[in-house]
Amino acid sequence: MVPRPLAHAPAPARSANVLLFAVAGAVTVANIYFPQPLLAAVARGLDVSERTAGLVASTAQLGYALGILLLVPLADAARLRRLASVLLALTSAALLVAATAPDLVTLTLATLALSTTTVLPQVLTPVAAVLAGPERRGRVVGLVGLGLTLGSTLSRTVSGTVADASGSWRGAYGVAAVATAALLLVLPRRLPERLGARRQSSYAGLLAGLPRLLAVHRELRISAALGACAFAAFSVFWAVLAFHLAAPPLGYGPGATGLFGVLTLPAALLSAAAGPLADRFGPSAVNAGGLVCAGLGLVVAGLGPHSPAALVAAANLLVVGVSSSQIASQARVFGIGREVAARVNTVFMLATFGGGALGSLLGTWLYAAHGWTAALLAAGACSAVGLVVVTAARPTVPSCVRHVTGEAGGIRPRTPQGES
Repeated sequence: MVPRPLAHAPAPARSANVLLFAVAGAVTVANIYFPQPLLAAVARGLDVSERTAGLVASTAQLGYALGILLLVPLADAARLRRLASVLLALTSAALLVAATAPDLVTLTLATLALSTTTVLPQVLTPVAAVLAGPERRGRVVGLVGLGLTLGSTLSRTVSGTVADASGSWRGAYGVAAVATAALLLVLPRRLPERLGARRQSSYAGLLAGLPRLLAVHRELRISAALGACAFAAFSVFWAVLAFHLAAPPLGYGPGATGLFGVLTLPAALLSAAAGPLADRFGPSAVNAGGLVCAGLGLVVAGLGPHSPAALVAAANLLVVGVSSSQIASQARVFGIGREVAARVNTVFMLATFGGGALGSLLGTWLYAAHGWTAALLAAGACSAVGLVVVTAARPTVPSCVRHVTGEAGGIRPRTPQGES
């Protein structure tokens, strides 16, 4: 039986579009992280405790996870230009509400709204991967991922600078609203009309089919497990770093932890090379190399626990290792098929965030009970489990065969020429 070509195939990605996707991803993902340095100013401005103001940061993470689960799957069925326009408009409006919030309750609710709708980065990544095609998939995912890394890292510095210059934390929210709204003028028109075929399940069907995707696609199970392990190791380290730096004999203040984000920019830039390497050698090789690199970083942190230079080197090794592994894992899942690209990314990101949340909890508990070395050993164990997953993974389907899950959840074979 001759496979049917997919309808509404998107046009190939152009370099200008990939750059725009990376910039748009950086601007939008920054909305999740830029409030973090502002929490002390928020507490003073709204006359609440710093611990209470911390609810804003927690709410941002919760909203982002909800958006990934509830909104990203829509990209497999909705009109992408309309979806992007609605998400950008809602996020901009919520940022303006946050900028004028009279109390913490309003600010927290606005944060929940804007973080739920600012999931455009997790829509743009599968779109860019599909447009790139199998030969350039890893390279494009790496470039868009670099934009997300830079956006999440530099947003903290930019928001602090804007707040200092304007004399109020509200100025940072205003700048974010303008930057997000500006994307409305350029981004939607550069997107394809649809990611896959027009015929898709209902919204309820899209969500209900997520567990089946995990059951059917071995590539997704592998990447989900690797994403959880890598981000768990990453989160253990960063969750306890601030406590370790503040403790004797280092005794550094909060600014030192923020400086580590800037000092790891070289690693973030280097991780973009993981995409081309995944295209050339396969995702598994890059996964293994990334996890080994992260493990080396943890060893360095253990050998030089009170050396700032060693800790900076360890942080860079961890960032480049985990980021490279994540890029390779996404390149693997986007090879499953364009009709499910957004949903497999949803499953992958939920697994990754779940691993990160568990890593943060485990790390802080172990550090409080047993100290720095115990936390590093836990992070190393997470990396080791990931290496076991990579080693045990073996291709079960020839590379020339793709799988696409249709509306009924069945598997339909497709040759590489099936798109033409």
